[in-house]
Amino acid sequence: MEMLTAVYDTKPYDREQLLAAAPRETLQWQFWDFRLSTDTARTARGAQAVCVFVNDAVDRPCLQTLGELGVKLLALRCTGHNNVDLPAAAEAGITVTRVPAYSPYAVAEHAVALLMTLNRKIHRAFNRVREQNFSLSGLVGTDLHGKTAGIFGTGKIGRATAQILHGFGMRILAFDTFPASEWARQLGVEYVDARTLARESDVISLHIPLTPETRHIIRGETLELMKPGVFLINVSRGRLIDTTALIAALKADKLGGVALDVYEEEEGVFFEDLSGQVLHDDELARLLTFPKVLVTAHQAFLTREALGDIARTTVANLEALAAARPFVDGSVLTAGPAAR
Repeated sequence: MEMLTAVYDTKPYDREQLLAAAPRETLQWQFWDFRLSTDTARTARGAQAVCVFVNDAVDRPCLQTLGELGVKLLALRCTGHNNVDLPAAAEAGITVTRVPAYSPYAVAEHAVALLMTLNRKIHRAFNRVREQNFSLSGLVGTDLHGKTAGIFGTGKIGRATAQILHGFGMRILAFDTFPASEWARQLGVEYVDARTLARESDVISLHIPLTPETRHIIRGETLELMKPGVFLINVSRGRLIDTTALIAALKADKLGGVALDVYEEEEGVFFEDLSGQVLHDDELARLLTFPKVLVTAHQAFLTREALGDIARTTVANLEALAAARPFVDGSVLTAGPAAR
């Protein structure tokens, strides 16, 4: 069965991996550089499936338009789905699938790379040496060995991060509403409540999904609990952190360093080349002025292995729609007629 898939917010690496997983003879592709939204939804005319990423705005009006156009499947090429109105998808008769898992090491290793860069000030040293400034003043770091790492969320990525930091000789605290007790016992991880983790950790790394309950889990109250000089790492979702409160804590010199691969209002900024333009987000602009802040543009997932995993799962679900086969286990978020 010939089937057209409209793919939104695509970059060269997306196209390369999707085409490698399913050449054009297997599936028909329509790649768009722009994001899917209510305003762009009619560009999916003729497609039986659409494929989106984290910053596509798949709200109720968008889904209603897709349903009217005959779209049967919304395939997310990511794990998080807070940008999709799932009840509206069900009402529109659209099956929604995601990538339930991809290389957890990609994101975990990026989190640790950010921590190491912040702690040993590698980014500052790199820029100095390029200008032939070989001074070591201001580059003093701290041993991670013997310190305490707090892991918020012990899914696959959180566990991989904890294992790396355990290898550094760190004490590992963890918080999760669904503890992985056997894993914790084997690694010597101690599960504690969120307040204890915030109070006792020298490093705090976030690995939880964005839900109404976790939005701004890091806020003024949480930041007040933290040790002076704590390192805060977020490679999960930007809205886990209250940016206004974070800026206040940085101005008060409360934190040892902050590394963000995600940001509250990253849509329209991250994944884009804005060099030479004025940055209109005042809070992001302020964050970038702090020497203790390191920002990367949502690239933690960006390894060949993770991109390959994402493409293969996405293609498997598209081919399942075309052949009326079951979707990948664990990938269905909303079961429209195509999933029944």
